[in-house]
Amino acid sequence: MNEVDVVLPCLDEAEALPWVLSRLPEGYRAIVVDNGSSDGSGEVALRHGAVVVRETRRGFGAAAHAGLLAAEAPIVAFCDADASMDPADLVDVVDPIRSGRLDLALGRRRATSARAWPLHARAANGALALLLRRATGLRLHDLGPMRAARRADLLELDLRDRRSGYPLEAVLRAHEAGWRIGEVDTPYSPRVGRSKVTGTVRGTITAVSDMSRLLRA
Repeated sequence: MNEVDVVLPCLDEAEALPWVLSRLPEGYRAIVVDNGSSDGSGEVALRHGAVVVRETRRGFGAAAHAGLLAAEAPIVAFCDADASMDPADLVDVVDPIRSGRLDLALGRRRATSARAWPLHARAANGALALLLRRATGLRLHDLGPMRAARRADLLELDLRDRRSGYPLEAVLRAHEAGWRIGEVDTPYSPRVGRSKVTGTVRGTITAVSDMSRLLRA
């Protein structure tokens, strides 16, 4: 059995997937969750050795949770499939989980160029992180998608959000459960293709709305 399963939510990422899948560390298995792609992303992922899960319900949370349910390895990591993040960096995110230092490790995005992280998305992320720090006392600066935890523990959180709030809900529920949560710096580069969330103002507003709702609750 692989030590780590990597969940890659995917919507029209056929161009980026070959590079992304080629960068997985040894012992890490890719689970690409095709969230309704029209560009053959699922077939590309299959040709490059990934396990492919089809999730017809649209939404980041729906895709991420479908991947979690399909995972079998003791540790599950999450990563975007758009080549903005290098899966090779997952080793640094997974190590605190493997060693037992953390229960949830989050990749803190460090932009490699101004194009990597649009200003509106960076500002929204910073504002949400500030609200999260005030609500929980956690010293976190990013709500990015690269993260890792033990599969059994994640399933016990019983996450319900199926939209953009899924990553935030995981942090909030983990905090309530007394998990040790920390950040690891990870490079963040310009993605391949156009983002469905941070690349558009509308997508950013939707994500902020979803996450704000969770913080208010």
